[in-house]
Amino acid sequence: MNMGKEIQLRPKANVSSYIHFFLNYRNKFKEQQPNTYLGFKEFSRKCSEKWRSISKHEKAKYEALAKLDKARYQEEMMNYVGKKKKRRKRDPQAPRRPPSSFLLFCQDHYAQLKRENPNWSVVQVAKASGKMWSAKTDAEKQPYEQKAALLRAKYQEELEIYRKQRNARKGLQGSAKNQHRGKTDLDKADGSN
Repeated sequence: MNMGKEIQLRPKANVSSYIHFFLNYRNKFKEQQPNTYLGFKEFSRKCSEKWRSISKHEKAKYEALAKLDKARYQEEMMNYVGKKKKRRKRDPQAPRRPPSSFLLFCQDHYAQLKRENPNWSVVQVAKASGKMWSAKTDAEKQPYEQKAALLRAKYQEELEIYRKQRNARKGLQGSAKNQHRGKTDLDKADGSN
């Protein structure tokens, strides 16, 4: 007999209509060709081609499955009482991580790309920046990598200082608590309240 608390597992997340199609397609493929092995990459490519070629009517079946699955997930989450993941709060005094060489490149070219293409979204600008970055030679990337290295070194120094200060603060708080505890213990030993 288990006297402890029962562990409630987190509900399985809902999946998209494409994933429902993917799983169904994989099962059919295994039935039709049990001795054929395709790597994940190759099978995924084949599956996505098939997904693009099926009719809207056929896709509607998978979209209905996805809606049912989403409703199931939302209902299960309402009844779920397990631990919710809490995001750890960032200490405002902690130094910020430095940008990578790619992000420094993006910062330099964002305004220009946005000026040339004012109707582009942030995502489109980011994709264009990524293509520009990958087309650059190592020599052209070098200034950004050097700047990123300098910023990383500065960050490491600031982080070391921050950690020492934080540990010193914790040490002071710990000794203050111990002094307070010691005083109350002495008061109890004396009989005074």
